[in-house]
Amino acid sequence: MSEVSDSKSSNHETVTPISNRRILWLMVIVVVSGTLASLYLSSRLWSLGFFIGGVLSFANFFWLESSLKKMFAETFEGEYQPYHSAVGYIFRYLAIGAVVGFVFFSQLLPLISVVLGLVSLAFAVLIESFIQIFSHLFKRKEI
Repeated sequence: MSEVSDSKSSNHETVTPISNRRILWLMVIVVVSGTLASLYLSSRLWSLGFFIGGVLSFANFFWLESSLKKMFAETFEGEYQPYHSAVGYIFRYLAIGAVVGFVFFSQLLPLISVVLGLVSLAFAVLIESFIQIFSHLFKRKEI
């Protein structure tokens, strides 16, 4: 019949944890390469907009990371107050929205370039997921 496998056996592959450090490096690569490519293919204003969006993306990432660490620490200690965390989340989005709104209304920079810079975190996460998928596929011993 069929054999029952032990969940603690050494035959299971280990999953590589996603590293924030690698995602940050991928964000740097995305922002720098996007800025340089737009400098070559478009105008300086487009490049500046992409770079400012990338800087906002970094600020958003670190702000989110510190908010989540604080929230989990407060939850673990039993001092979690949802109201304060919600205000922090809303303020973060309002601050980024204020910068994007300023760019939109002032028309100093192309809005699309700033938004593309803002989504550099999403690009980095997609690249990380492809790295994880393909590294897992090439490490398989059986097909």
